[in-house]
Amino acid sequence: VQLQASGGGLVQAGGSLRLSCAASGRTFIGYVMGWFRQAPGKEREFVAFITWSAGTTSYADSVKGRFTVSRDSARKVVYLQMNSLKSEDTAVYSCAAAHTRYISDYRTAQEYPTWGQGTLVTVSS
Repeated sequence: VQLQASGGGLVQAGGSLRLSCAASGRTFIGYVMGWFRQAPGKEREFVAFITWSAGTTSYADSVKGRFTVSRDSARKVVYLQMNSLKSEDTAVYSCAAAHTRYISDYRTAQEYPTWGQGTLVTVSS
């Protein structure tokens, strides 16, 4: 399994960005795909996840109502649509994958064995 994140950039507060995470290497049935972020000087934190098969989603309280995670199964791409961006959303965003058989807490970064490289999102106020 390999993951490739893209779509980061510089945006003004209130603006939008869409991040993509392209997955390759195998079928992702049974997998959960997570988005995490790490701001300068802070620990990595959970943003959102989506289960590949059922499309079940969950969000951190800080992004609920502003961010939407989705997947295109045919293209093996997971998206993170980010709207109403705030300066506190500035961070390096990374996508991760794990098989649901081997993970108990979908919100914990340490449980994900496979990561893509991060993409930097900078929100100017």
